[in-house]
This record gives sequence, C-alpha cells and structure tokens, in this order.
Amino acid sequence: MEEIKLDEKQALACCGSTQFAKQMAMASPFPSLDHAISAATDIWFNKVDVNGWLEAFAAHPQIGESPSSHTTSAQWSKGEQATALATATDSGLQELSNWNAQYRQKFGHVFLICAAGRSAAEILNELKNRYLNRPILELEIAAQEQMKVTESRLRKLLSAKAKADSTGSQYSMVGVRKAEVSNLHAVSHCTISHERVGIIGQHLNASLEGFLGKAPQVQTRTRPPITTHVLDVSRGSPGAGIEVHLEMWKGSQPRPLFGEIDIGGWVLQGSSTTDKDGRSGQLMSMVDALSPGVYRISFNTGKYCPEGFFPYVSIVFEIRETQKFEHFHVPLLLSPFSFATYRGS
Repeated sequence: MEEIKLDEKQALACCGSTQFAKQMAMASPFPSLDHAISAATDIWFNKVDVNGWLEAFAAHPQIGESPSSHTTSAQWSKGEQATALATATDSGLQELSNWNAQYRQKFGHVFLICAAGRSAAEILNELKNRYLNRPILELEIAAQEQMKVTESRLRKLLSAKAKADSTGSQYSMVGVRKAEVSNLHAVSHCTISHERVGIIGQHLNASLEGFLGKAPQVQTRTRPPITTHVLDVSRGSPGAGIEVHLEMWKGSQPRPLFGEIDIGGWVLQGSSTTDKDGRSGQLMSMVDALSPGVYRISFNTGKYCPEGFFPYVSIVFEIRETQKFEHFHVPLLLSPFSFATYRGS
C-alpha cells in the first residue's frame, strides 16, 4: 500500500489551526491512516499552543447555524450539524443561539462539540452543563472535542485518498478499514501531560487577550452565585415582599455544631426583599468563586404571614471547595404550617 500524502491546505480543512496544518504537512507522508491520526493527536496536544487552539475554534460556525461558504471545511461542518439542524424547533434554535452567546461571552470562543449524530436538545444540554466549567477546564474540553472533529475529517479525507491511490492493486481497502476501526479507541485519546497543563494555566489569560484583540475582561457569571425565591403554596402564587438575609458562618468552629450557640458566628453577606415574582434579587456580590463554607438563608415569614406557625425560617447549607464555581439556588416553598426546600438550578 502506498503512503498517504497530506498537504497544508488539506490539513487546514480538517483543523483550522495553521500551526497544526504546517506540522501535519511536514510529517507527511504517512504509512497508514492510523499513523496519520496518531501524528495529528500528538501535534494537536503537544505542539500546537493555545493561540493555535483558539484559531481552530474560530474556524467553526456556531452550533445551530449552517455555514454559508462552500469550502471543504464548511461543507463538513454542515454535514456534522445536520442532525442538530434537522431535530431543532424554531424555539430550540433560538435558545441554542442565546446560550451560544452567553458561552462566547464567558469563555471568549465558540462552543465546540463533535456534533455528528447529536440532536439539538442533546447539544443544548451539553452546552448548559459545560457553561458551569472553569475557563481552563473548558478550554481543554473544547480542545478534546476539536480533536474528535479533526480525526473524523482526517478519516474521511485520507481514506478516500488511500483508496484512490491504491486503485488497481489487489490490496483490500475493506480489510484496512476494519483494522483502522478496531484501533480507533487506541489512537483517538491523548493524555495531556502535567507540563502541558501547567503551561496552559500560566499563559491562558494572556493568550486569550492577545487572540481577541485586547478584549475587556467579562464577568464569568451572569447572576449571583447564591439565589432564592419563595412560593406560597397555600395561595399558589409567589411570596412577594418577604425580607431575606444571607449569612456565612465565621465562628470559632469550622462549622456550627448542632445544639451549640456561638454568638457572632454568622456574618451577614447581603439582604433583600422578594419581588412580585417571589425572587430575592442580588443577595451577594457577583464573584466567580464562592468561599467554601456553611451558609444560611433566613426568611422573615412571621411578618409575611402573622397567622402562620413560623416566625422565621432559616435554611442552612454547605458549599464545598469542589463546588465553589457552581450556582446555588435554594428556594422556599411556604404555607402557614409547613415549609420545604431543595437545591434548584
């Protein structure tokens, strides 16, 4: 079987990073498709820098939008998003567009996912989940998704080239493809070295700023990290006009102990009054990372419902170190003689 050749233009159609394309063209020809995929994986994760990653991300159309150009890359993108576009409703596309905009504002680049065969609802759910990630983690996830896309495109391109190059030979391309598929999992995953992760962590902010033309820093959260609302279940309506306090435990013990009193242990973080929809508004500052610890939300239910059983209601919950970038919505479901709560979204 003849070696598989790949030029820079063909590599750029598979991955929109000029660094990647040049390195792949230099490494060409390849003795087999698997060798080409293995080389691409090594180049992408170990030789292309953050700017190269961002350049590749920028070459993709936004998920949910059909590309307008007729380049090979654009037509591949159209095919990869075919399932999503076919399964999306008008309202679903609008929601996907809104979330794409929020994602780009937070991370500075397009939301990237290997979309082939995925429905619009599935992609939207993944987008919402990944929106909660820290920027450095999301950059690496996006890079891994880019590699999946690149691998898929290289397989399409190089399989066709190899088949064309071997016309007239007695070598069975069917046998080659079976061998390639059996080795797919062995070559499609790459472990990023600790050194690589360290480099990304040190230079991510500077690289993003340079790539985006000195774009101003934006707050990664779009709402306060701790929120609440009140629903009056006895009336079937929002609990409006209820005073709400948010406090954090700062006592002598790491956390308040059951049955013990530590005067002054709770420190007020913010307060507000629920609006006509029962929502609390901004109880604390818009910080990216919460301080881990024990928090308490207290509601002046006695003033709201003087004939009720509860003069006030306090909900105590703990935020751990691993959760400090998450959002916490702690609602109150209230009636005169009962209340309930849960962690919402």
